Amino acid sequence: MRAPGGHVLTGSGWLLDTPVELDSVRLKFSDTARPVPKLEPVDHVLPLTARGERYAGYSRAVRDLVRPRLLENRLSYRLLGVSQSDGLELTFGTTTFFEVLDFRECLAHEFKAAWLASGGSVPDWSALPLRSAISDPFDPARILMSPGISTVTIRRDRRGEHRFMMHQRDGRAVADGGGMCTVMPAGEFQPSSLAAADVHNDFSLWRNIMREYSEEFLGNPEHDGAGPSSIDYAGQEPFRSFEQARADGRFRLWHYGLAMNALTLGAGQCTVAVVDDEIFDRLFTGLVTTNDEGHVVGEGGRSDMPFTGEAIDRLEPRLSASSLTLLRLAWRDRHLLLH
Repeated sequence: MRAPGGHVLTGSGWLLDTPVELDSVRLKFSDTARPVPKLEPVDHVLPLTARGERYAGYSRAVRDLVRPRLLENRLSYRLLGVSQSDGLELTFGTTTFFEVLDFRECLAHEFKAAWLASGGSVPDWSALPLRSAISDPFDPARILMSPGISTVTIRRDRRGEHRFMMHQRDGRAVADGGGMCTVMPAGEFQPSSLAAADVHNDFSLWRNIMREYSEEFLGNPEHDGAGPSSIDYAGQEPFRSFEQARADGRFRLWHYGLAMNALTLGAGQCTVAVVDDEIFDRLFTGLVTTNDEGHVVGEGGRSDMPFTGEAIDRLEPRLSASSLTLLRLAWRDRHLLLH
C-alpha cells in the first residue's frame, strides 16, 4: 500500500486525498494500558558488545558505538488508533523514544542483512522473520508506533515567489535520520517532560510544531521540561507570537494524515505550514543557519529553496522518503495551500 509517488507506505484511511486544516484533526488520549508489541527473537540483528555479548537493544548500541550528541529516552505519544469515520481522528497513549527506536532499528537491520546476503536483490520473506511476523504493519496492536510530525514550511510571497525550508541532519548529532535532507521542522511527537501536567498540556499537534520551530528555526535550547513550570504557550515567546500570527490567519497549517517508512516501518504525520512573507520575516528574524541537529539548506545566498517542481526534482536524491512524498503532495496541492 504505497502513498502517491511510491516512496512511502500508507494504511487504509491513513493518508487524506486533500489536506485538512490542522485543528480539524481530533486527538484522543487513552490512559488504558495496552500490551507492547514485541519482536523476538532478535539475536540475529543485534550487534555485539566489546565482550562479545549481544546488546539488549539498538538504543544502547547507538549510545556506545555511534555516540550522537542528542540521545535521550524521552516520553513519546504512542499511536493506538486511526479513524476517518467522521474526519481524521488519532488516538494516542504513551511509550518511550528508545522503545520505538529499538523496534524500528531491528526491522531495518534485519532487512539490510538479508539484502546484503542476497547480493543486493530483494530478500525472500523467509530471510525476514521479524518483518514477516508483523503481518499487518498498519495495525497499532502489532507494531509499536510513535508518529513524529514533519512539516513543510512555505514562505508565501506576495509576488508569487514562494520559498520553502529544508534541513540537512547531522549524523554526528542525531540518533535517527543522520545524513538525510528533510523538511523543516520535523520532530518526535512528545510532551516536554514526564510530568503528568505536561503530558496533557503538550498533547497538541500545534504546540509540538511550535516547539520545533523554536528549536530548529530560532536555535533555542530544546524545550525538555527542565524549567520550573509547564510551558506558557499563550504568554511565553516565541509561542505567543506564533499563536497571534495563527489567530490572524497569517500562519496556516494543514494535515495530510500518516505515512510509513518502508525500511523501518516507522509512522509519521505529514503537515504543511504556510506563513505570509512579512510575518515569516518577523517571526524568524533570528533564523539560524545551523542548529543542534544540522544545518539549513538553501541556494543563491539564501537559507531557503524556491517552491518549484524543478527545485524539488533537484533535491530528490538527497531527500528522505517521507520528505519527498510530503513535498510532492504540497506541490500537487499548491493552489489550495497558497490561495
